[in-house]
Amino acid sequence: MTKTVLVPITNGCEDIETVTIIDVLRRAGAEVTVASVEPSHGLQIVASSGTKIVADCAIKECLDTVQQGFWDLIAIPGGLPGSEHLAASEELDRLLREQVAEGRLYAAICAAPAFVLASKGLLQDRAATCYPAYQQILEAREVNSESRVVVDGNCITSQGPGTALDFALELVEQLLGVVKREEVAAPMVLTTSATAYY
Repeated sequence: MTKTVLVPITNGCEDIETVTIIDVLRRAGAEVTVASVEPSHGLQIVASSGTKIVADCAIKECLDTVQQGFWDLIAIPGGLPGSEHLAASEELDRLLREQVAEGRLYAAICAAPAFVLASKGLLQDRAATCYPAYQQILEAREVNSESRVVVDGNCITSQGPGTALDFALELVEQLLGVVKREEVAAPMVLTTSATAYY
C-alpha cells in the first residue's frame, strides 16, 4: 500500500528543506500532498529565499482525512517566518494533534520543532533537535544538540538546511524501511550519517 505524506507549506518556509522533503519522499514512491496554509494567496507560496512553490491544495481540503487516519506522516519544513505561519494554522494544528493521538509519524526540521511542535506541547515526552539558534528554547524531554537527525518513537526532528537530505532519508526509512532508504540514497551519491535513536 502506498504511504501517504502531508507536507504543509507557507510563505517563508525554508527553500532547501521544503523541496528536499517533497523530492526525496516522492523518489521513494510515497504519495506526497503539498498543502498551503495561505489560502488567501492561492496555492503559490514564496519560500524564505525567494523560491516559488505551488501547493497541490489548500490545507482545509485535508481536514476530511482527519477521522480516516489518512496520513502516514506529516512532515513540516522550517524557516522563518514560515514556521510561525504554520504554527498559527488552526487546520494544521487539528491535523497534527490527531496524528500524534493516533501514534502516526510526525516530523519537523530547523525552526519547526521549536515553533510548531514544541509550541503545541508535542515534544514534552520526546527527545528532539532543531536549528542550533533555537535549541535553548526547544521545550522537549531532552534536547539533542549533537545529532543531525533525532528519532524518538514516531517523532523525527532535524537541525536545518544542511541536514535536510539526512532528514528526508530518515523519513523514507521510517515509512518504508532501510532497504528503500538505500535504494533512494544510492543514485543520489549519498552516504549515510549518524542518527540518534531513542
